[in-house]
Amino acid sequence: MVDRLQSLLDRFAVSAEVFHAGALCGINDLPADGERGQLHLIRDGDVRVEHPDGSTLQITTPSVLLYPRPLAHRFVTDATRGADFACANLQFEGGPNNPVAAALPPIVCLPLEGLYGGQPVLSLLFEEAFAQRCGRQALLDRLFEVVLIQILRALMESGQIRVGLLAGMAHPRLRHALVAMHEAPADEWTLESLAQRAGMSRSAFADSFRDTIGSTPGHYLQGWRTRLVQQALRRGHPLKRIAVDVGYGSEAALSRAFKAQTGQSPRQWKQGSVATER
Repeated sequence: MVDRLQSLLDRFAVSAEVFHAGALCGINDLPADGERGQLHLIRDGDVRVEHPDGSTLQITTPSVLLYPRPLAHRFVTDATRGADFACANLQFEGGPNNPVAAALPPIVCLPLEGLYGGQPVLSLLFEEAFAQRCGRQALLDRLFEVVLIQILRALMESGQIRVGLLAGMAHPRLRHALVAMHEAPADEWTLESLAQRAGMSRSAFADSFRDTIGSTPGHYLQGWRTRLVQQALRRGHPLKRIAVDVGYGSEAALSRAFKAQTGQSPRQWKQGSVATER
């Protein structure tokens, strides 16, 4: 079976950086942090989570709380007993254009026991988080990245996300077409060739893709190519090379397709991206 996540994570990496391990007592505010998301592991204690829109979560069992995109939140715990946390910032390559971050809901809350195969990783993570050993930070960062992959697995396998990229990646047939586009964006994919990858008729594939992903296969492919172009622009690659890598016959064709997707030329987008990073 094709590895549904490999091509995504190979092209758009996610890195974690632990910033807290220990008890949090009373009221603790966590502001939105630039383009970074956050991942919190709650080992013990009752926690009320409050958001700027007035929504709340009440967590009473060991849980994982994922914010794939910046979102301010407040933890309210018992002022004396508090709750045990391990927390990390998440840097999704490409920021809001990262397909994994974009495919996730604003907030994901799951019980720790719901992470299939997660107990050995979580046991090691908590052991390291609440100790002081050499290499602790580097090890915890990597373990948080493993936990994120386990969260993605859990979301796909449970069917909790019904529309969008992760829903498509969970589909027993559509995922083959998605992985094909992810791994070989420069190929001249047609509706027929993608349907063949999925083992479906053209009409059934087109209908299922639209209902599950929320767009046509052609529109999805253009969006995927645009993300790859943006990534290559950030890395300083020349347009001529990018055009070949993502399947456009020329720089002019790339520019037309890019502007149709983003409303900007590649040069304008890159200038704006550099200005934002500063």
